[in-house]
Amino acid sequence: QADLQIDIAVRSILAFQRLIGNLLPVGNTRQHYVVNKGRRKKPPQFRSVLAQGKRFFQQLPDCVGQKVMFRQVAKQIVPGLYAVCWALAIFFIQEPKKRMIMSISFEHRIVQWAIYRVLNPIFTKSYISDSYGCIPGRGSLRAMQRLRSWIDQVSRKDEQWYYLKLDISKYFYRISHRVLKRILAKKIKDDRMLKLLYSIIDCSHTPFGLPPGKAPEDVPLEDRLYDTGMPIGNLLSQMFANIYLNELDQYCKRVLGIHFYIRYMDDIAILFNSKKQLWKWMHLIEAFLLDQLELQLNQKTCIRPIGQGIEFVGYRIWKDRAVLRKSTTLKIKRNLKGVRQRYMEYKIPFDKVTEVFTSYIGMLKHTDSKALIDKLYRDMVLTHGGGSFIEEEGKPVQVLCM
Repeated sequence: QADLQIDIAVRSILAFQRLIGNLLPVGNTRQHYVVNKGRRKKPPQFRSVLAQGKRFFQQLPDCVGQKVMFRQVAKQIVPGLYAVCWALAIFFIQEPKKRMIMSISFEHRIVQWAIYRVLNPIFTKSYISDSYGCIPGRGSLRAMQRLRSWIDQVSRKDEQWYYLKLDISKYFYRISHRVLKRILAKKIKDDRMLKLLYSIIDCSHTPFGLPPGKAPEDVPLEDRLYDTGMPIGNLLSQMFANIYLNELDQYCKRVLGIHFYIRYMDDIAILFNSKKQLWKWMHLIEAFLLDQLELQLNQKTCIRPIGQGIEFVGYRIWKDRAVLRKSTTLKIKRNLKGVRQRYMEYKIPFDKVTEVFTSYIGMLKHTDSKALIDKLYRDMVLTHGGGSFIEEEGKPVQVLCM
């Protein structure tokens, strides 16, 4: 049985047997499958992974069979024989900019889930309270509400306040493997666990990194970098991304002493009442990113009065209101138009229409978007087979045409 242990900075010691066994029982593997199965939008390549998951449970219907599979995985991992192949499928999405996504097989996803269940809660304890994104309970809505409360707070002061907006250029594509492994080695003292993580980080099957200044569509696969980049679309990539930029968070809070500092993945906002000080911080942060993390800021970095509104995590935020960005609003309208079309063509059921529509309305209710909500209700009229979908007392219902 595995006896691999992890010694993190907080002196937590966890047996590796829990990584493969107790922290990843059959119920958790099924949970991983169900959670992914329920995603609202799934490209064909991702649906193939879900199909693999379904076949996995069909082939191993009993707990005994699945425990045997876990034991086999453990036998590969413990002696350092485990190897991951990232590129089950490679595809691009446009949300809103073009991104390359790499998908891995269902079995490899289970291993990532096991590692994540052990490591992520431990690393999360070391994050600052205003770090958001891919952290339980700290999504984009919570980040927006936090920044909005700060804007409201400083707007009550007599002096003019400004914001510094920082955005890291091609963040996932530019993460240095060497730097990431150095950061992990400071926290994890077990050589075998480090070897497992390094094998995932340095996977040689498919390169993901981009040369500086290049966009994903400009670099063919054969010219991608092997020692840079974390594949978008994988669970451990999200965890590694937060661990990586936690170094910047600690620098800004502990060394620079910035109070109003908030980060959502690679999207950063800072508030202060002096443009000069914000420029000074920007140059120090820029130097830290380049020297310590081998990253660069992009051209969207700016300093402006908070009265102009701050674009952050898909919202535009003022002291007295927050709305969705125009591009997000247009995307919602296009998506709902597509839903109406698919319903008319009998491609999706009424329950699916209700699920999508109410999810958008639920998101908008956290913003000051009454006019937009009213318009979406007015436009949400579905017809097929003599039926229609209209608003009744503020809720979508289905009625039949007489």
